Amino acid sequence: MLVKSFLIPDALKGYVAENWVHEPDILRRLREETSLLKSAGMQIGPDQGVLMGILTKLIGAKRCLEVGVFTGYSSLSVAMALPPDGILVALDVNEEYTGMARRYWEEAGVTDKIQLHLAPAVETLDALLADGHRGSFDFAFIDADKPNYLNYYHRVLELLRPNGLLLMDNVLWSGRIADPNHVDPETTALRELNAFVHEDDRVEACLIPIGDGVSIVRKK
Repeated sequence: MLVKSFLIPDALKGYVAENWVHEPDILRRLREETSLLKSAGMQIGPDQGVLMGILTKLIGAKRCLEVGVFTGYSSLSVAMALPPDGILVALDVNEEYTGMARRYWEEAGVTDKIQLHLAPAVETLDALLADGHRGSFDFAFIDADKPNYLNYYHRVLELLRPNGLLLMDNVLWSGRIADPNHVDPETTALRELNAFVHEDDRVEACLIPIGDGVSIVRKK
């Protein structure tokens, strides 16, 4: 199914996909190749990619940050929306998956816009802060290991400029977030993240029922 969401009834998914998602051919091919992987569930849906591209253009973003690349669907969506002088700093640890991403970045002609860092994301984020990049990013996306979400959030928020946007994926965790019977590390970490963001007076935030739940956070 083109649209990935446990929140939308199956009967509506086809309608949404047909009437509200414009997916470029290169993204479709990347999505289809990724769907053959055992870990394909980690890929965002094309509706999320469209949203990210629109927001990137809407705020006039030139410097973007991504924590969690996987096979590159989200990074490609953002890079194609950036102006010619735009930059996306992409963080991941998996050479195999990002190898697939690189192939599609090259085909799309956006390789020069993407700086890939293959290292633990906390280390790279700390290095960016230490190198004087605090407050220099316009847009960020977090979609990586859930137990570290709050660690990523704190660092990414420092790196964002005022009025910068942060999107975080999987914040509803297929509904497990609201089920007290789920106390695994991933669900617990996401609950802690959501509670913290809700009370964080440095930001304004909302949640949209797309994919697995996406939060949109504006730094004040």
